[in-house]
Amino acid sequence: MAPSVVALVLFAALLHASWNALLRGGEDRFWSMGVMNIAPGAIGLAVCLWVGLPSRESLPLVVLSGLLHILYNALLVLTYRSGDLGQTYPIARGSSPALVSVGAALLAGELLPLSAAIGVALVSGGIIALALARGGVGRAGLLAALATGTTIAGYTLVDGLGVRVSGDWLAYTAAMFCFHLVLPAWLVARRGARALAGKPKQLGMALAGGTISIAAYSVVIWAMQKGAMGAVSALRETSVVFAVLLGRIFLGETLTVNRIVASCVIAVGAVLIGHG
Repeated sequence: MAPSVVALVLFAALLHASWNALLRGGEDRFWSMGVMNIAPGAIGLAVCLWVGLPSRESLPLVVLSGLLHILYNALLVLTYRSGDLGQTYPIARGSSPALVSVGAALLAGELLPLSAAIGVALVSGGIIALALARGGVGRAGLLAALATGTTIAGYTLVDGLGVRVSGDWLAYTAAMFCFHLVLPAWLVARRGARALAGKPKQLGMALAGGTISIAAYSVVIWAMQKGAMGAVSALRETSVVFAVLLGRIFLGETLTVNRIVASCVIAVGAVLIGHG
């Protein structure tokens, strides 16, 4: 994988961990997620009106991806109600790269070089070790995190396939982001129009998180045109290292020796993927 692609995906990982930290730090996570989705949905709609829709062949995949993202958002809220960022985020993210690699091999015929395959295994294993280093992950949190990881793998595979037949990665990404308007609409339906209002600081943080999420995942979709889906997915999930640091700095979570070692394993895996 080209160094420039590796660097951009790692930057996307930092952005992804940042908006998840904003979500986890919110008091009302359903409200935060609803408001966060306004920015991706509105920008996606605006870009669609500007560049048009992607190819007809990719439209079913756009719809499927949009539905999977809605499910992912709902499960993510449930996950963060069940455990803290440093416990549940690594399980959710760490369970997806291996699933993506298997799915990409079956659906797209993508076979990773040995070094990259070892890298994916190290990233996945290191992420799970990072989640379990603290112990105390309850059954509800574990199930919610694993379900979230499954949806992550699902929409990653769908988007990896969809962007390759779309003819235009920007049009594909924008069309998929339009589905993010469903969650704020659901929030209004349940709580009324005033539900979108909030304290200026909370509103600003939620909208900032949504804007960050656009940049983070747009880079990933672009990268899946350039590299194998499993490798891109594994690199993106190095975001757990950033999440551990953000959890320590901003949320007061514990940083132990075991978690540092697990983070180093993830870093080694990322290097192998980059050279694979």
